[in-house]
Order: sequence, then C-alpha cells, then structure tokens
Amino acid sequence: MSAIPLSERQALVRKSLGDLGVDGFLLPRGDEFLGEYVAPCAERLAWLTGFTGSAGLALLLQDRAAVFSDGRYTSQLRDQVDPAQWECLHLTREPPSEWLARDGKKHRIGYDPRLVGESLLNGLVSPCAEFVPLCVNPVDTAWTDRPAPPESEMRYQPESLSGEGSLSKRRKIGGALRKAGQEAMIVCDPTSLAWLLNIRGDDVPHTPVILAFAILHQDASLEVFIDITRVSPDAAISFRNVSILPPHELPDRLKALSGQVVRIDPAQTALWFIQTLSEAGAQVERGPDLCALPRACKNATEQNGAREVHLVDSLALCRFLHFVSREGTGMRETGLADALDGFRALSPDYRGESFPAISAAGPNAALPHYRALPGEDRVLEADQIYLIDSGGQYDAGTTDVTRTLWTGPGAPPKALCEAFTRVLKGNIALARARFPVGTTGHRLDCLARYALWQAGLDYDHGTGHGIGSYLSVHEGPQNISAVPRPIALAPGMIVSDEPGYYLPGAYGIRLENLLMVKPAPLGDNTGFLEFEVLGFAPFDRRLIMASLLEPGELNWLNAYHEETLTRIGPGLDDGDRAWLENACAPIGN
Repeated sequence: MSAIPLSERQALVRKSLGDLGVDGFLLPRGDEFLGEYVAPCAERLAWLTGFTGSAGLALLLQDRAAVFSDGRYTSQLRDQVDPAQWECLHLTREPPSEWLARDGKKHRIGYDPRLVGESLLNGLVSPCAEFVPLCVNPVDTAWTDRPAPPESEMRYQPESLSGEGSLSKRRKIGGALRKAGQEAMIVCDPTSLAWLLNIRGDDVPHTPVILAFAILHQDASLEVFIDITRVSPDAAISFRNVSILPPHELPDRLKALSGQVVRIDPAQTALWFIQTLSEAGAQVERGPDLCALPRACKNATEQNGAREVHLVDSLALCRFLHFVSREGTGMRETGLADALDGFRALSPDYRGESFPAISAAGPNAALPHYRALPGEDRVLEADQIYLIDSGGQYDAGTTDVTRTLWTGPGAPPKALCEAFTRVLKGNIALARARFPVGTTGHRLDCLARYALWQAGLDYDHGTGHGIGSYLSVHEGPQNISAVPRPIALAPGMIVSDEPGYYLPGAYGIRLENLLMVKPAPLGDNTGFLEFEVLGFAPFDRRLIMASLLEPGELNWLNAYHEETLTRIGPGLDDGDRAWLENACAPIGN
C-alpha cells in the first residue's frame, strides 16, 4: 500500500511530462514481460488510477485523462476509479484513438518502450497523436515507495511431471530456428522460459514463474539473465548448455547479435527489444514464440497429470458445494472463497489459487470478473444466486472451474432457470463437439452461444482460454472466442468451456469445465478430434429446466453426473457422499 494518496498521484506524474518533452503519457496494464499477472512493483496502472483489473490502459494528458478496459471490467472500472479525475471507457467501443481526437489537437504522447508491445502501439495509431519513447518512466519517478522487485528461488520441475528434459526441448526449438533461417530467438514470456528450462518460481501471484529474459540460439544454447543466487541446486539440473548472466548484461548481449537474424514474438516482446536489436544491426523477424505451441500441446505425462489434479480438485469442489448448501447462507463472499481454498489445501500437492477466486453473491455475480474484498463483500442470502469461479495450482497441473448455485429454500424464478439451462446447453454443446483436424476455436464458439442466441441472450467475453501445466491459467496460443485466431486446436491442448449470461443488477450465470483435445474414435477416419472433460462436479439441478434439454443433452448430463459420482464419491465421507448422490441423481424430461 503506497503512502502517497491516490488523489495526488495523477498530478505527480503530470509534473514530469513537461521535463520529458511530452504532453501526455500512455500507461498499459502489464510489466516488462507483458504478462497478465504482475509483481507488486509492476502494478503501475493500479497505483496511478486505482483500477486493479488484469487488462486495460490509461492515457494521461495535461488537461484530461481516461482509463480503458474491456467488457469484463466495465463495472469494476466505475467502482474503483475516481470519475472526477478519470473517464472510464470501453477499450473497443470508445477506443483511445477516438478519445485523443476529441479536442482536435496533435498530442505528443510518451510511452515506456519496456512496457509497451508493438501490437498495442500499432493499435493506437492516430493522426492526433505522436507516440514518443521515453528513457524515464514518469510513474516510476512519482512512485517513490514502489515495492522491491521479486527474488524468489527457482524450483526444478522434474521430468516425472514435465515429461521431457530441457535440453531435448531446446534442441527442438533450435532446429525450428534453423529451419526458419534464424540464428536466435528472444524469450520474453516467463511461462515459455519456465517450460523450456523445466523450472518454476514465485515471482508473480498465481502463476509459478521466474521473471527473466533469455536468448535461445540455434545450437540449443541459452543465455538467461538473472541473479545466479536465485538458481537453486535442483533447478541447475536443467542448465546444461545454459549461461547465467546478470540482468544488466542484457543490452550488450542483444547488441552482440548484430548481423544475425533474430526472431521475436511481437505479442510478447516489448518494443525496447526491437529498438535495441535494430539499432545494433540485427535483422528482426517477427513470428510466434516457438515455445508456445509445444507448451500448449501437453505430452502424455502432462495429460495424465492434468487428469490426476482435476480429480483432486473436483473432490475439494464437491466438498465445498455441499458445505455451501449447509452453511453458505449468511456467510460473506470472501469467507466462502477462503473455505474453498481450505478444502483444496487438504491436498499436499496444492500450491495455491491459479487466480483470485470470483466469489459472487446475487447481483455481484453479474460482474464477470468481480473480486470480493474484505469489508466490501456481500453476505450470501437465502433464495439468491451464488457464482464461484476458481482454480488451483498443483505440482502436476492447473485447474479452473465455475459453478452457479441457488441458495434456496424457495424455488428459483422461471426466467432464471431458463437462462441457466440455456447456458448449460451451451456448455454441453461444446463438450460434445467433434470437429475436423485444423479447426480453430473461433469456429466452435457459436456452439456455446447458440441456445442463448435463440432467446436473444449473449455474453461479452470469450468462451474458452488455454490452460498451462502448473503454469498460467490463461495460456495461449489457442482459445475459443468470437475473435478469430489462426491457431488450430490440437491433441493435448486444454481449453476452458465457460459460457455465461449476466443480468446487471440481478444475477450472473457461468458454467465452466476444462476440456482436453484428443483424437475422435471414428473408425478408419482419423481426421477428427473431440474433447475429454477433465473436471467433475454436479450442475445445480434446482436451476435446470429439463424440458429445454434435448434427449442427447439430457443423456450427456446424466452420464456426466454418473461419472462424477463414480470418480469423486469414493473419496468423500458419508455425509458428503450422500449429498453427491442426490446432486447426481438422474434427471428426467
């Protein structure tokens, strides 16, 4: 917590803009690694504006200022940001380029090239703005009590969990570089470095990574820029043909690539790298991070690990769902989230939440990325919706699951049940899908929305994101979304299946399981894929309008509940098992 009052921070940053020769400043949400979760020392957007969401940016001029984010955070922006100091705008409906053009002036907007990616800057191009790279970040200058950078120690992710040694991975990526005619690749994504070296760490919340940059060469050698004292003896097992260099040597090592063809992923690499390499005479070639696709396609060891941790996680979730049915009414949202975390912590392999739990009662459930805060959270009341979206990090994998419950004891409204059932139909439709090899997630997105569309309903977020193997809960390059991505779904990929519906001020519904892509058993035709459902927990039967379910959907639901009881029931005590038996009982039309 900074000692500098939030109301004074904007003026402190503005004070230095003139000295820097600019009349505005662009501040994205993110760190030097352009990641979703950042260390406390990199929470610049939150420090300046009060907005704590995981996506957004601020534009600060001398006479006005705005914060932008997407549909997940519309309400959170309004709640957290002072409207007297900042306009709160939708990133795509009211884009920054239009905001800059409002007064008709030409603005010189400074930015920190270590925090801004090429795609972000290209998306902000406007005739009303000239974007200028700065050597000094005015937020860092004003933030005099900024926390120290993280210094967690590396941990080794053994081959019994990773399924492949680091040198083997590096040789494959080095071979891909040779094939592309490129001498080196800059590794800026900490999850790629963690995967490549079979290491984990605790530099940022919820994602077990070490924040470090690296240069991978054709010959599989790797230069990692990190304080050598952070490399544990166990982690050093993975460091064959690896050089450990202090971070301050990074600029010189980049300059040493002069004359070479160097690959960078523009979506993961800050502009500073491109500028430094170009000035040194290196030939920069843009292309996807070569670690991303093999990291996403889990090998057999990682697939088995995902199955195992989802059984452990589902056991905790089912205990929690029974707990909520007994004792949840009258508890606060934060207390409920803590209770679920306690059930997960009963496993010795549990390493913490994979993201801050979304524990939302009643109208708060209508905020897709709501976060309950102690002292500001709601009490869960009778005859109310409760939405719990949470996940865990385990040594062998990462989980993410959402259930929406009715507290009772009264019957839920018919309109609520219809909306819930249409969301459930979308979840089932995606889980049952079979599709040709080469299909992208974009082509499947409408399956999850179709039943909602027929009633004039929809949701303003993606349907599915990738999930790592004891890494990021939001992992690319695959996704399932209305926004096209060229990456085809492939065996071993794990994606979420989470359609929803939100009625502002009343309730929200989201139902989520994780799905793993696998070949479809269609006889001699090997050109199709399908999904394997990983998690097992009942859907609240009180909210299901069985008359809306088609026979195939009802059969799938009853089979899923039967499998849930078979897999999870034996691990529960008598009381929890009796509850699960009732929750998983067959539903008739």
